[in-house]
Amino acid sequence: MPRFLTVIRIDENTPADDRDPGFDARMGALFEEITKAGVMLDTAALAPTAEGTRLTWSGGRMSVVDGPFTETKEVIGGYSIVQAKDKAEAVAWAERFLRVHSDDVSITAEVREIAEG
Repeated sequence: MPRFLTVIRIDENTPADDRDPGFDARMGALFEEITKAGVMLDTAALAPTAEGTRLTWSGGRMSVVDGPFTETKEVIGGYSIVQAKDKAEAVAWAERFLRVHSDDVSITAEVREIAEG
């Protein structure tokens, strides 16, 4: 079965404390379901960009910049790797993940198949 990487993009300037009271229970139930289904291989949130470093190779030169990356509004806030029968199934799980969040949250999921071999 193919594997898919889901990249979660967030606005790092929106505080996570604004979550509604039922968020943790809904997310826990979803993670339990996707794990029991044998789909979830790995998932994690990422540290803030203030703790990151960006390296760029361009024109034969390396540039290294420590975070935060203030010019970037939307950043990668987390990821998951799932093993699904096809892209449609991977997208369906990502959609369910997004729907766990309250209506006032803006979050994006990008689903891409992992190239094997």
